[in-house]
Amino acid sequence: MDGRSIDGACPDVSGVDGALLSEMTTFDDREKAFEAKYALDQEQEFKAIARRNRMLGLWAAEKMGLSSESADQYAAAVVRADFEQPGDEDVFRKVAGDFKASGLSVSEGEIRSKIDELASIAREGIRAGE
Repeated sequence: MDGRSIDGACPDVSGVDGALLSEMTTFDDREKAFEAKYALDQEQEFKAIARRNRMLGLWAAEKMGLSSESADQYAAAVVRADFEQPGDEDVFRKVAGDFKASGLSVSEGEIRSKIDELASIAREGIRAGE
């Protein structure tokens, strides 16, 4: 016989074959660890973007002079607006459109700058466990 079992599997996992199996197990463990880290990173980024959008909504609500209760509702609407399409454009359009509808003149640059600023703050907060 050629050393293989009838079903084609390796009959002996000791020696060189055992070392190979050990390396594969280590590789599999590393792959699982990378997958877990990727999933955690994605979850944290999702939370950070939602937090950023909420803070953006509260900032915009303050500029528009909304009451506290209305500001909370508006911030939730900004968070929901992010689910329309991938990226930040849907959030930008909502806030810019609402500023325009309320008669405020807020530049595109100011809104985009605030989005970037709040994204950094939100990510730092999520990393810090807040």
